[in-house]
Amino acid sequence: MVSRHAKGRYAHHPLDDRKESRRPVSIAVLSVASECAPLVKTGGLADVAGALPAALGAADVDMRVLLPGYPAVIAALERAEVVMAEDDLFGGPARVLDGNAGGLAVMVVEADHLFAREGSIYLGPDGRDWPDNPERFAALSWMAARIGHEGIPGWKPGVVHCHDWQAGLVPDYLAQAGGGAGTLLTIHNIAFNGPFPTDRIDRLRLPRARFTAQGFEYWGHGSALKAGLTLADRITTVSPTYAQELMTPDFGMGLDGVIRERRDVLAGILNGIDEDVWNPATDPLIAPYRTPAGKAANKARLRAETGLPDSDGPLCVVVSRLTGQKGLDLLLAALPRLLARGGQLAVLGSGEPALEDAFRAAAAHPDVAVRIGYDEGLSHRLIAGGDAILVPSRFEPCGLTQLYGLRYGTLPVVALTGGLADTVINASPAAMAKGVATGIQFHPATPEALGAAIDRLCDLWADRKAWARMQKNAMAQPVGWQASARAYAGIYAKIAR
Repeated sequence: MVSRHAKGRYAHHPLDDRKESRRPVSIAVLSVASECAPLVKTGGLADVAGALPAALGAADVDMRVLLPGYPAVIAALERAEVVMAEDDLFGGPARVLDGNAGGLAVMVVEADHLFAREGSIYLGPDGRDWPDNPERFAALSWMAARIGHEGIPGWKPGVVHCHDWQAGLVPDYLAQAGGGAGTLLTIHNIAFNGPFPTDRIDRLRLPRARFTAQGFEYWGHGSALKAGLTLADRITTVSPTYAQELMTPDFGMGLDGVIRERRDVLAGILNGIDEDVWNPATDPLIAPYRTPAGKAANKARLRAETGLPDSDGPLCVVVSRLTGQKGLDLLLAALPRLLARGGQLAVLGSGEPALEDAFRAAAAHPDVAVRIGYDEGLSHRLIAGGDAILVPSRFEPCGLTQLYGLRYGTLPVVALTGGLADTVINASPAAMAKGVATGIQFHPATPEALGAAIDRLCDLWADRKAWARMQKNAMAQPVGWQASARAYAGIYAKIAR
C-alpha cells in the first residue's frame, strides 16, 4: 500500500537514499541521456541531465554527458576530438566526439544515419516515433557500454548513469563486453519503456537467452527499460513516493513485478531545480522580488499581459502539457467552482487537441486566459504573478512546476502522488497550527477532490495572514540540487568499479 502522508522534501522516507551520501567521493561518471538542457530538450529529463554535472561537481564527481549527435548538439560542440569509432553502428559508421557544449563536458555519438534529422528528436514528420528508434538509442547505449568498458584516452568512468529506456541497454552491452563500470538506471517516467518487436532482437545485438520474463521480455515484445531494470547495479527514480508507487499495479505499467523483485537496490531521489535560473530575486524575465509582498507588481503585469480584469480573488496559474496524465480535464471540470469563488485562471501549455480546444472554449469567460504553446518568458511571469499554481496530475514522477511555485511564493495545489506528495506540505489543520504548510494536496485525482481543494484555497486566501505565512514557508523550502547530488554521489561510491 502506497503511503499517502505528506512528508515535505527532507522528511525520512524508506526509499530515500540521501542517508547514504554523507561523505564526498572522487569518481568519474558517464551520464547517458537522449536529451540534455540547454542543448536539446523536450521534457524534464533534459533539465536533470543538464543540472547534474554542476551539482555533482561540489560532491567531487567528474561527470561527462554522452548524447546522440543531433544537429543542434553537433553545432554547439566546441574543441571536440575523436576518441572512439565504430565501423558499423546499426547501419553506418559512427564516431564519439569529446568536447564541450552548452557549458557542459560532453561526448557525442556522431552517426548521421541515425541522428542527423531535423525536427523532433523522437518523432518523424508524421508525428509518430521514428521507426528505427530502437536502433537509434541502442546505438547510444552501445557506445556508452564501450566507454564504460574501455574508457577513452585519459578518462575512464567508474559508473555509467543510464537515464530512461534510451540508455536501458547499457547493462546488457557491458555484460557482453565482459563488464567494466558499475551501472545506475534512473526511471524518469515509466510510461515510456522502449518497446521493440522480437524480430529486432538479433539486430539490436541482444542475446536471445535474455528474452524471458526474467529478462527483457515485456508482454510478447522486448523492452529496453526492462532490460536495464533487470541488470543495472542500482535503480533510482525521481522521488521517494514514485519509487513506492512503481511497485504497485496502478503505477508500474506492467513492470511493478520486476521492480518489486529489485526493491533492495531501488531508491527515490528528488529532482531539484536550477536556483540561478529560477530565482525571483534576480530573474530578468520578471519584476524581481525577495519577499511575498513583491509579487504584487508581477500580478498586475500578468493581468495586463493576459487581459484578465482586476479582481480580489486568487489568480491561479497552470504551466503544463495539456494531457490526461497532467489532470487538466479535472481542472476543466472544477473550473466553475474556482470562478464561482471569485478566482481567476491563466493557462500556458499545449498537448492533446481535445484539451487545447476545451481550454480555448473556457477562455471565453473574462476571468480565464489561455495561451496554447510554450513561451519561456511567459512561464516565468505566470509563476511570479500567480497566487497559486495548479498541478492536478494523475501521476507525477517528480514534477518541477510545483518547485518553481514554492521558490516564487506561488502556493502549489497538487494531487497527492509521486514527487508532488514529497515536496508540498499540505495545509492540514495540524500543519497550519505548526505554521509549516506550503500548499494544498488533494486525493483522489477527481474533479470533486480538486474542487474541494479549490474551496480550501479560497478559504485560505480570505485569511491573508495565514496565506502570507504559507508563502514565506514556501519560499524558504530547499528546492535545489545539493542534497540530491550528495545522494547520487553516495550511490556512485557504492557501485563504482
